[in-house]
Amino acid sequence: MGRVEVLDTTLRDGAQGEGISFSLEDKLRIARRLDELGIHYIEGGWPGSNPKDARFFERAGSLALRQATIVAFGSTRRADVSPAEDANLAALLAAGTPVVTLFGKSWQLHVERVLGTTLDENLRMIGDSIRYLRAAGRRVIYDAEHFFDGFAANPDYALETLRAALAAGAECLVLCDTNGGTLPGRLAAAVARVRAAFPDVPLGIHAHNDSGLAVANTLAAVEAGVTHVQGTFNGYGERCGNADLCAVIPNLQLKMGLSVLAPEQLAALTEAAHFVSEVANLRPNPHAPYVGRSAFAHKGGVHVSAVLKAAESYQHIDPSLVGNERRVLVSELSGKGNILHKAAELCPDLETPTEQAREVLREVKELEARGYQFEGAEGSFELLLRRSQPGYQPPFELLDFLVLVEKRRGTGIIAEATVKARVGDEIIHTAAVGNGPVNALDRAIRKA
Repeated sequence: MGRVEVLDTTLRDGAQGEGISFSLEDKLRIARRLDELGIHYIEGGWPGSNPKDARFFERAGSLALRQATIVAFGSTRRADVSPAEDANLAALLAAGTPVVTLFGKSWQLHVERVLGTTLDENLRMIGDSIRYLRAAGRRVIYDAEHFFDGFAANPDYALETLRAALAAGAECLVLCDTNGGTLPGRLAAAVARVRAAFPDVPLGIHAHNDSGLAVANTLAAVEAGVTHVQGTFNGYGERCGNADLCAVIPNLQLKMGLSVLAPEQLAALTEAAHFVSEVANLRPNPHAPYVGRSAFAHKGGVHVSAVLKAAESYQHIDPSLVGNERRVLVSELSGKGNILHKAAELCPDLETPTEQAREVLREVKELEARGYQFEGAEGSFELLLRRSQPGYQPPFELLDFLVLVEKRRGTGIIAEATVKARVGDEIIHTAAVGNGPVNALDRAIRKA
């Protein structure tokens, strides 16, 4: 089984996504969790760009990681400046990491119009910077920024930048689709050209998602000979994000038969994805492949009927392999199978004959036609099931209620509810105060 190594850049490239602002403690927590998952390299940030990233590397040594290697990220030296005088390279060395990710320019447009220097000077910038880091004992992963755009515009020069990096001591050449605009076929063809030019050199891929193709491009690159992949958890990143490792990793392992994580680590993928979302203070994407809450949710009656007979009929993998689970939903689109499955799940103490299930299904469809929704209201569906049982007796009967809401000068809004309920043969009269009228009524009923 072939092996692919993963570099996670959630803490660096992912942090560049709009709406994301990790604290130092956030970054440390995520690094620990990625290490537990078995990620090989964790790009912790750009120490030359801001104080927080510099402090991360000061603290990273205390993490006592078991598997992952912390990596610092930075750029080649500036034009016409020696490596020893370059502040960015000094910050990379000060970070103290054994491995450095260094990016340089591959695209003639960027060299001449963005950096404002010559093609030859850019080659020297790449070579000088890597040699300087290697002389200081650092391993170097070279990120060829905008490689595919550069290759499309001037393939000979794009390849020349890789030669400069390799000659200076880079151990892996990472081809970057920085603008995220390359189509998979063209990307694979470019990777094949690079593989032919450098047959024995480890190659990597760093894809952005501006065309919705970051995962596809990453897999296409691996098929073309890449053995190092970069991406972020949940696809976080600038603009449209990076390749989502939550999709890349299981695709590599479960679909392409490559070794990435241990099976027990892969089974923790969903939990890790949700952990990163929580730390980032972002709602998990319910429709995310593999790790989303809806990734293995079945709603249509035909689908549920089939998947309960043969799971693979509407599931491409066993969800437990990535730590997820199959879910059956109830709605007006349901069939009898949905009702029977949810009845067994929610009310294992009840018997639900087929005819009774059909009656419950009819009621669900009628209620949803009137605007009700049971898909996200399993408690309401459970009550519907229990009320359908012969001889059903409600646990209580609400006889009367009164809710008062008032606002007085110098105080906040006060909500008070009074209820009268029958529980068995007893009449209970009680009251409660709550945060608003609904909460007050809820608390009063629960109190009764």
